[in-house]
Amino acid sequence: MTTAIESTSMTLEQRTLDAAIGALELFGIYLGTRLGLYDALRQQDAMTPDQLADAAGIAPRYACEWLEQQAVAGVLAVDDVTAAAGDRRYALPEAHVGVVADPVALDHLAPLAHLVVGIASVLDEVVDAYRSGTGVPYARYGQDFRAGQAGVNRPAFTAALVEEWLPALGPAAERLAEGGRLADLGCGYGWSTLAVARAYPKAEVWGFDSDPGSIIEARAAAEKHALAVRFECADAADLAPAGPFDVLLMLEALHDLARPVEVLAVARTTLSPGGALLVADEAVGASFTAPGDELERLMYGWSISHCLPAAMAEQPSAAIGTVIREDTVRQLAAEAGFGHVDVLDVDGGFFRLYALRP
Repeated sequence: MTTAIESTSMTLEQRTLDAAIGALELFGIYLGTRLGLYDALRQQDAMTPDQLADAAGIAPRYACEWLEQQAVAGVLAVDDVTAAAGDRRYALPEAHVGVVADPVALDHLAPLAHLVVGIASVLDEVVDAYRSGTGVPYARYGQDFRAGQAGVNRPAFTAALVEEWLPALGPAAERLAEGGRLADLGCGYGWSTLAVARAYPKAEVWGFDSDPGSIIEARAAAEKHALAVRFECADAADLAPAGPFDVLLMLEALHDLARPVEVLAVARTTLSPGGALLVADEAVGASFTAPGDELERLMYGWSISHCLPAAMAEQPSAAIGTVIREDTVRQLAAEAGFGHVDVLDVDGGFFRLYALRP
């Protein structure tokens, strides 16, 4: 009988090759988004390399090679593969627009390329952290990582949050329609915060994040969209003076906290009577198993290269890592004094949704 380990070993060679191809194709997507190539392609039915070069302001030779790579990878369509290189016309299929070019489409995954590039830029520091037992501060992962993290979450934080997640809280969220108060802890670029402000125009909405670069982007977005949101560059543990709040959000942030119990305890004290904290974190399995499914593989990949090193940059650290399981969430909430933790019956995609109440 073939064991799971033997089965995995037999495919590891091909999986490693596939991973290398995938990484390189992510770099192609990164170039396409960073240089505005997909946006240029959306403006016409099809383009030659010279037309793309003119439209996007890049060198023709690079335009030709990138277009060919994208067509070979199946991202772009080409009208005639037998035509001379400079005469071929390339198009972005409508079915692929959401993935690479529409920032609010539910299938928009191009930001994953920026996340990977951000991690790659500091891998030397991650290596040093492994040897020293220290960490790599979040800010060191740079603009690419920040933009990637914000971008990959933007579709769900823009739509599902206000259409499904918040309503599942019941009366606590209903207060927002009447002028209640909400704070978004670890708001990043603020897409979730802005979505709440748009959906609940009578509510007083705050966003908190300890990363200055993220708060700069959030404030710029609020001004651009003319939304009344107050963004503060502050640690979530410093939330108390701004309270009380009817609803608190902690979206894909709990596992990153060096002091999660302290932050949750402060959050609990700032909730108004009947209020709730909505936590969205990774929808991993109930317990460790190996080999794991694709979701576990993805989350452990983020953990070893980013989430754990970033959390360990601050000491002492709970050092949770990306793979935060339901039992851990319940334990942290109990230690922080929350009396009730409910898993919401809502499809959160990559996330499991929790309602924490005092």
